[in-house]
Amino acid sequence: IQPKEPPMEPSGGEQEPGAVRLLDLPWEDVLLPHVLNRVPLRQLLRLQRVSRAFRALVQLHLAGLRRFDAAQVGPQIPRAALTRLLRDAEGLQELALAPCHEWLSDEDLVPVLSRNPQLRSVALAGCGQLSRRVLGALAEGCPRLQRLSLAHCDWVDGLALRGLADRCHVLEELDLTACRQLKDEAIVYLAQRRGAGLRSLSLAVNANVGDAAVQELARNCPQLEHLDLTGCLRVGSDGVRTLAEYCPALRSLRVRHCHHVAEPSLSRLRKRGVDIDVEPPLHQALVLLQDMAGFAPFVNLQV
Repeated sequence: IQPKEPPMEPSGGEQEPGAVRLLDLPWEDVLLPHVLNRVPLRQLLRLQRVSRAFRALVQLHLAGLRRFDAAQVGPQIPRAALTRLLRDAEGLQELALAPCHEWLSDEDLVPVLSRNPQLRSVALAGCGQLSRRVLGALAEGCPRLQRLSLAHCDWVDGLALRGLADRCHVLEELDLTACRQLKDEAIVYLAQRRGAGLRSLSLAVNANVGDAAVQELARNCPQLEHLDLTGCLRVGSDGVRTLAEYCPALRSLRVRHCHHVAEPSLSRLRKRGVDIDVEPPLHQALVLLQDMAGFAPFVNLQV
């Protein structure tokens, strides 16, 4: 008895009777909400190259994106890939472009911002090739902006921040870490214009920010919950005492490497349960004693 030959697989242009191809499924009701939403952005770039039909499907999906994080594509995304992914997007609410920091320019970003007025969150940490033109586009075209990260963007200066403070009326979270051009005057203006709604602010590693800025923030930001002053060498105890007096909602304060901030100014915040990244001096001394002596003294380290 001769063995039966296995049935032949249908060729690319053939289809078994009754079989359903992926692209035969309803795009709007099935493929877009239940299939492509689960495909990583990196795979979508590859899927676009399969056929014209898949390219059309992927572009339709990308046009309806609400959230875009370039990190999902890879640690280094090429300019051409970003252009393809965001070419038709007009409903973005969240945009994160840190992996593009080496090459992202105003010409790349401003058109994307102008097409997406619904943006609520934008992360541009480390994007050092941009200019204040980007903040102008955000301020003018994105009235719903609530969260903005500009960490390590050396081009951010007082004039750029002033435009943002004047027009972003619902801004709640702002990261200005290592924006080294900023001085007290810029932060004072921000506090006076947008302080009422601010909940989280980072001014870390800004050597030109001092007590004058912190005190103005305290007096104008009653809803402030998180403040990062790490490495702000000009901030001292006066600024911290003002925070304790005027910021009842404060939950965390970062003052590591603020060498002019003394423990008495922090104690009032500690008693309220505010999370502070610097341990009390007594706690530090006891830990050091433990390390040196090799045993735990009979002292409560929670003091």
